[in-house]
Amino acid sequence: MRKIYHLSTCNTCQRIIGELGGGEGFDLQDIKTEKITPQQIDEMKAMAGSYEALFSRRALKYRSMGLHEQHLSEQDYRRLILEEYTFLKRPVVLMDGEIFVGSAKKVVAAAKSKL
Repeated sequence: MRKIYHLSTCNTCQRIIGELGGGEGFDLQDIKTEKITPQQIDEMKAMAGSYEALFSRRALKYRSMGLHEQHLSEQDYRRLILEEYTFLKRPVVLMDGEIFVGSAKKVVAAAKSKL
């Protein structure tokens, strides 16, 4: 399966999708208009190793909700990602049994080399 979870309004996501051939051959899911399901987040966690690995601390709500001052559990990360799409570190690329999370250069390079 090849899938990309992204935000259509995120320039970084769109740039990375462009680098991955414009999303051709991928199922694209805009997480703002098509919410992540519990099954999808659990599948991502199984591949990434933890919900924390999928969680974005860059989200504006992370600080505004005071989450930076709390100790969050794995279940907290899962709940927050399901409640608020901005907490998913993006894009998340699922490709041939591997997961690539986020926009770091080495992550994008690894995804591109997998193509």
